[in-house]
Amino acid sequence: MTAITDFESLRRAMAENGEQPEGPARNARAELLLAEAEKLNIPLAVIEALGHQLKVYNYSSEKDRMFVPFARLLRMWDERPEDFDAHETHSLHWVFKWMSAGMLDQPHIPLASVEKWLGEMEHRYRLAGHSERAVRSAELSVAAHVGDLERAERAFAAWLAADRDSMADCHACELHGQGWWRAEQGRDAEALQLWAPVLEGVYTCAHEPHTALASSLVPLLRLGRLEEARAHHLRGFRLVRAMESMRGAYADHVEFCALTGNEARGLELLAERPAYFTDDGQPRSRLDFLSVVVLLMERLSALGLGGQRVPGPAGRVWTAAELAVHARGEALALAARFDERNGTSHIGEQARARMTQEPLVERLPLGVRAARPTAPAVAAPAPPSAPAEAAAPDLPALLAEARRLSDTLRPHAVEAWAAVAAAAEGAELDARDRAEIADHRAMELGPEGAETFEQAAGLYAEAGDPGEALAARARGAYVRALAGEIDEALAAVAEPYDRVLALYAEGGTEVRQAAGVLMGRARILMRRVHQAEGPVPERALAEAEAAVRELLALVEGRAGDDVRLVARVAEGHAMLAELTVRTGDAEAGAELFARAASEFVGAGLPWFAVEYEARLAGLAHHLGDMVEAERALRAALEHGGRFLEPVGRAQLHLQLAEVVGGRGEADEAAEHALEAAHWADEAGEGTTFGAWARHQLGGFLVRQGRWAEAAEVLESALADLTTETHGEGAVVQTQWWLGDCLSELGEHRAAAERRLQAAETARHWPEQDDHATLAHLAGESLGQAGLPEEADRAYARAGDLWRSLGNAHGLVRSLRARAWLALRTDDGQEAARELMADAVGECADALEVADDEEARLRLVFELGHTHRQFGDLLARSAAEDADDDSIRAAMEGALSQMSEAVAVFVSLGDAALPPRTGAELAAGWLEADLGRPSQAAARARAVLGAYADAETDPAFEGGDEETVRARRAEAEQLLQAAEEATAEQG
Repeated sequence: MTAITDFESLRRAMAENGEQPEGPARNARAELLLAEAEKLNIPLAVIEALGHQLKVYNYSSEKDRMFVPFARLLRMWDERPEDFDAHETHSLHWVFKWMSAGMLDQPHIPLASVEKWLGEMEHRYRLAGHSERAVRSAELSVAAHVGDLERAERAFAAWLAADRDSMADCHACELHGQGWWRAEQGRDAEALQLWAPVLEGVYTCAHEPHTALASSLVPLLRLGRLEEARAHHLRGFRLVRAMESMRGAYADHVEFCALTGNEARGLELLAERPAYFTDDGQPRSRLDFLSVVVLLMERLSALGLGGQRVPGPAGRVWTAAELAVHARGEALALAARFDERNGTSHIGEQARARMTQEPLVERLPLGVRAARPTAPAVAAPAPPSAPAEAAAPDLPALLAEARRLSDTLRPHAVEAWAAVAAAAEGAELDARDRAEIADHRAMELGPEGAETFEQAAGLYAEAGDPGEALAARARGAYVRALAGEIDEALAAVAEPYDRVLALYAEGGTEVRQAAGVLMGRARILMRRVHQAEGPVPERALAEAEAAVRELLALVEGRAGDDVRLVARVAEGHAMLAELTVRTGDAEAGAELFARAASEFVGAGLPWFAVEYEARLAGLAHHLGDMVEAERALRAALEHGGRFLEPVGRAQLHLQLAEVVGGRGEADEAAEHALEAAHWADEAGEGTTFGAWARHQLGGFLVRQGRWAEAAEVLESALADLTTETHGEGAVVQTQWWLGDCLSELGEHRAAAERRLQAAETARHWPEQDDHATLAHLAGESLGQAGLPEEADRAYARAGDLWRSLGNAHGLVRSLRARAWLALRTDDGQEAARELMADAVGECADALEVADDEEARLRLVFELGHTHRQFGDLLARSAAEDADDDSIRAAMEGALSQMSEAVAVFVSLGDAALPPRTGAELAAGWLEADLGRPSQAAARARAVLGAYADAETDPAFEGGDEETVRARRAEAEQLLQAAEEATAEQG
């Protein structure tokens, strides 16, 4: 840091310290600076150092240390007010407000002292001629703190009625305080209306919209405005994350996680700030934090996760249940201290109410990965002993329900039969009942169910149903195919196939049983098609198609109201669709998939249509029919409903996001990508296509300009994206987008890091355009981060790449950027001029070889802008302490370049009128500075003439209305100045 040798070096050091992150290190430096100030023997130096110390204490976790330096300042004011300049006089009165709030937050300070201080503040403000607005705002805080609602409402009304003056908080802070009070009263909609200008960025300050975003979370949840709540959490947490002094706002974000099913993210937040458990400089914010810790831990315990390890105070390992007890004890002890001080029970009641809140949303997806905690599986407790007759389930009712579900192909039929099997233990059942139980048990076993299907076949035969016995054997053959044993499966199904056809011909079985065998054989032949390596042999395709058509010939026209048979027809058409696609006829395949899906839906079996609607969507996408692709995906989501598995739901939402985003609907696309990320996490696929969904979501948020939300999502995506799984392109694009977000948020060093990382990966790609663009963007970020040497290297790298790619525009812009960087360095004026001259030369060289008219026009524009920037650079390069001749030479050079720019833009006609008039005005001011008022006036008149018909000519294309007004106003100002100068010369 700067050595302290005089008052100015002290001020520089305090300014540098003020830019450091909040925390004990900054506070300690402020204490050292106060000691250095005392050595200067300048009263104002000590006053400013005390003010600096007050400020850093206030914006830290050590707020309790503010009182000593303020007491000293107040004593100095009372003894020698003449030692305070106007700024420090204002600051002294300003921090009265900090003292009032600070005392309330310290339970060891008696309430009488707080009230006395409030009166002292009112008295001193009146003496200084200030409005009582800030006093009444402070009174509201006192009254609300102790629970005196009538006094609080009176103070609130008086606050709003008093005049705003220099002691009033900024608009952002005032609106936050007003909204906070309305939210405390349960008037959430009014609170949000008051906060709106802050939330929208109309009013901002050092701690806003940080606190307003945090305060808005629960009101938004209570009003059901979930999308806004999600966005405010992502935006707001990013703002408070690094600010040590904002423990209360941080607690609001933890509370939001506990109330929205985002317990895992809540734990991540606790892990980021371990000191918040114990920092005691501001007891009130510690009480707020501990209260929401209890809320989160109790929520985990309610989910059966009381034994899960969680972040907590340093020094030991904590489980959720243990931390809940500890935090509750600490919080209630703090609340009791406040209530004892206040003589009310208000703080304790508030803390208990906050700890015992119920979730407001079962699960609100955030887009960032934090897998939901799940309780470990535990054995169900043994049921109480009771007479067998009383405990036995109603087996006939269970059988009837299971048959209803399986006969109508309802979901959960297999589970219903499992319940029958459990209830039938030890019961006397006939062969038919035992056959159906075994049949469905085999279905539940999947590829391991072949033997159980054989048992079911034997029982069906024993029950006198040979057709169903053959169908069960066919099902057993099919599960062997599922295990990869295609040849064995075909051999096993051959005999049931021959026998069932003969039996059906003799009238010994029905269509349903015969269709069951034919379907089993068709499925096996389709498995052979699916498992073929490389091109599918024509014989395999032909045999499968023949089997499917045989099935359809048997069933079509005979299904009637039998949903099982209708389903056989629909599945048969889907099989034909698959085979048709395999032969290269995608359009016919799409028609058949659509038919199959429609038949399932028509039969009241929409959940079976989902697979084929998804296939149809893929084919429509391939065929370029995005309307049909979107329709099919929406239908799949609708028809799957609650029966969709998480992984399937995630895939459908992800595909729909891509389709909807492709037609420019970024808002809706972001919603589907958000759902995709959520369901991927639920399916345990957060690191695979969950990361891809977050990548997509981040991109859609970028397109909407939602930079803070996008940054949170993209950072989460990058934690899981890998080149092996997702490809280098996805990783680079995510870093690129994240760099854009960080740049928009003013985090330029971090933006440069992301852009350089992306550029390093793209360095090895065959096509180097992305590499060049990323290097150029990295240069921009490095320059904005105050790293001119690193920025110059990045721009030089980009320039070399632009040159190798034959991109004159990129090359010229990189040279211009380097010129401006050089101008910022000591003795860099000459290098800056050379680089800008090189940019002009590169433009001219490119124009000589351009053979396309459109390319020539773009290069002419580039040349005009380069001359204009050259002129600006030369004008700024004239050092204030240079001799008059040097300054005049620089300005003459600048005027020459501006004149060149004007001439270039004139050659382009009306299309270049805005840049032309801008250059003309810049040249006019240079003429005026060089003592040539007549030439300056001529340029001003040229601009006014160019825009003379702007309002009356409907075909005028010389710029937007705001630009026209600004150009005219500046031209009139220049003309007036030139005419006055001419008069003085005359």
